[in-house]
Amino acid sequence: MTKRIFKPEVLAPAGDFEAFSAAMMFGADAVYLAKREFGMRAAPKNFSQEELVKACEVAHSAGKRVYLCCNTLPRSRELLGLKPFAKEAEDAGVDAFIVGDIGVMSVLKEYAPDIDVHISTQAGIVNYASAREFYKMGAKRAVLARELSLDEIKEIRDNTPPELEIEAFVHGAMCVSFSGRCLLSQYLTGRDANRGECAQPCRWEYALNERTREGRYFPIEERDGGTYILNAEDLCLIEHLELLKNAGVSSFKIEGRAKSPYYVSVITNAYRAAVDFFADHPGEKLPNWIVEETDKVSHREYSSGFIFPGCPPKQNLNDGGYVRNWDIAGVVLESDGEYLTVLQRNRFFKGEELEALSPKERPARIVAEEIVDKNGERAEAANKAAEIYRIKCDKTFPAGTVLRIKNKIGE
Repeated sequence: MTKRIFKPEVLAPAGDFEAFSAAMMFGADAVYLAKREFGMRAAPKNFSQEELVKACEVAHSAGKRVYLCCNTLPRSRELLGLKPFAKEAEDAGVDAFIVGDIGVMSVLKEYAPDIDVHISTQAGIVNYASAREFYKMGAKRAVLARELSLDEIKEIRDNTPPELEIEAFVHGAMCVSFSGRCLLSQYLTGRDANRGECAQPCRWEYALNERTREGRYFPIEERDGGTYILNAEDLCLIEHLELLKNAGVSSFKIEGRAKSPYYVSVITNAYRAAVDFFADHPGEKLPNWIVEETDKVSHREYSSGFIFPGCPPKQNLNDGGYVRNWDIAGVVLESDGEYLTVLQRNRFFKGEELEALSPKERPARIVAEEIVDKNGERAEAANKAAEIYRIKCDKTFPAGTVLRIKNKIGE
């Protein structure tokens, strides 16, 4: 009998139903999302009850899971809202709650005892004693603090019950504050990061003002662009997934509930491909094309976070923005071997080279040799937002395939 190879879960984010569908299509084993209350990302559209029900139905029909965020720090007057929240989650068929507060955990366990509880990274689990106690309280999974090294993750795994699942972030934005416990946004803007309303002031440019000399401005800079002293680099561990698996991580979490469906498609696909590759080729180096996918979304400069002692993440001092080398051009609706029917998302021109990204596939290059608009007329460009165009192409791609184009800014 062939021994079954354990594959860690690929856990993708979704800020709306379109991003959820992208995660499903591009290989997520599970998706985490939020309703319009109690989630740590208030800016995305998030999910209505009807959308949550539909998401659970779609995921379960594909053998996948849905985790519902309830990871803000609610005030006492808000606790009454947890009872209907729990009941609606139970009615929808949610697989687990993601919780950062022990009081919230106790209330949810009372109102929806059959739904698993995952302890959020907001709880700041950095040792096995904490992980054990959460397990004793009924937690199914611990989402570890992002500030741990590989050896520390392994120590927690070795000293906790094997039934306790271990989840770790592997990709996405990093917070300058420990496990996202930040008050900067609340102080500067009145928007509480611990209630899902972070204005991301850590990404702003800062300077000094001398106390007794009004108007004396002292920029803190190493280059002409100034210095962004709190702006953390993004996390990218795609080349180190085998190390994390060996350390005992059973779920690889991608940050990004505020990210676009395009971002979710590309990054989920990359980590799906990486997990599958390492399962089939243990000990081998990840193919370059998979690593390169992580550069084809909008991102800050990458680091490996805290997993290697002595190599902590740095602050991106010279730029508060993103690296953005590629843009989505459209999404394939239909393919017949002669034309691609495409829903346009960004302008592209006749004769331009595009990349087509399909689930679990290496991206394929095509040229838009002929563009036909919705009236059947040949066009020099697909330049009308959200309209349907046809591109001459003798290759076939599944519906939902993403078409993208290299960003020419700065060339």
